[in-house]
Amino acid sequence: MVAPNAGGVLYVHSSPKALCQHVEWGVGRALGYAVNLPWIDQPVIPGQLRAEFTWEGEPGAGAAIASHLRGWAHLRFEVTEDARPGVDGGRWMHTPELGIYYAQTDASGGVVVPEERVRYAMEIAGGNASELHRELRLALGQAWDDELEPFRIAGDESPVVWMHHRVG
Repeated sequence: MVAPNAGGVLYVHSSPKALCQHVEWGVGRALGYAVNLPWIDQPVIPGQLRAEFTWEGEPGAGAAIASHLRGWAHLRFEVTEDARPGVDGGRWMHTPELGIYYAQTDASGGVVVPEERVRYAMEIAGGNASELHRELRLALGQAWDDELEPFRIAGDESPVVWMHHRVG
């Protein structure tokens, strides 16, 4: 039986120019084929570059990409692996200040917080609503989202337009 293909997107939000080739090598090792990322200027930090790359590979390749890239201290990135029939997807975020965050995602890309993580948050919080809020923000990766948001905003040269919405 042939393993089903997986795919997703790598967003390198900021990378020093000196790391760009190393990023490509790491992604290539994770995927098993050479890649050339479309680097453009990152306007948030002058002198840094950004790239967006749609990848295809074996299931679990998203985790492999994140593992190859997480050791670079000055790198900000996100990796997504799309959900497939019967298999949830994944999202990895990395910043120099926070390190790496992983979340399971559903078919529409939303973060899935497992029941046991919610129960843990409730136990830690006791009756303190502020503490429960803090624990749930941690479970959802809010600190990573907050730190990466300025880097996500597409520049004029970026091929991706980010759509933002709030519920409630």
